[in-house]
Amino acid sequence: MAKLYFYYAAMNAGKSTVLLQASYNYRERGMRTLLFIPAIDTRGGGGRIESRIGLRSSAVALAERDNLLRHVLAEHQAKPVACVLIDEAQFLTPAHVWQATDVADNLDIPVLCYGLRTDFQGKLFPGSGALLALADDLTELKTICHCGRKATMNLRLDAEGRSVREGAQVELGGNERYVAICRRHYKEALTAASVTQSASPFPH
Repeated sequence: MAKLYFYYAAMNAGKSTVLLQASYNYRERGMRTLLFIPAIDTRGGGGRIESRIGLRSSAVALAERDNLLRHVLAEHQAKPVACVLIDEAQFLTPAHVWQATDVADNLDIPVLCYGLRTDFQGKLFPGSGALLALADDLTELKTICHCGRKATMNLRLDAEGRSVREGAQVELGGNERYVAICRRHYKEALTAASVTQSASPFPH
């Protein structure tokens, strides 16, 4: 029986690279894959999955109201699909995640989701929370902090490179806006930012 998989990590862990490699492995053996990315992620121009090492592929841009199951079913009826892969899965809606379980359970097609577990405040994204609750297999893809420890947090930076404590949960950006960091240095960075702001004579 097919499963729903969630591969999660902090920023810069190579999630997109692993996804594209998995898709390549299927296609090399003559099996068809379907790639999806939430439409909210427009960094690659929309409908594209791009890794930081230069690998890229077109993908279906999944809008909030789209039904993943219906889309996969239509494609599968036209030509069999061996695997569904979803990048930036933290941006999925909980409804999308339930639809992903239907793809695995009803169509017997494995669904591989790759994304962040938590946001810059250490809170779960709705999509990640649903995947942690519903996925059959959970796998952490590891990256490291500048100190050498495992990075588990995503620190958001402002235009001047200062740590950010508040803001919207979704704010797209790459290395210029986010850095993967261990929990200890995450807390130290936010504490330092608070001290700096408190000491400033200017209002915030």
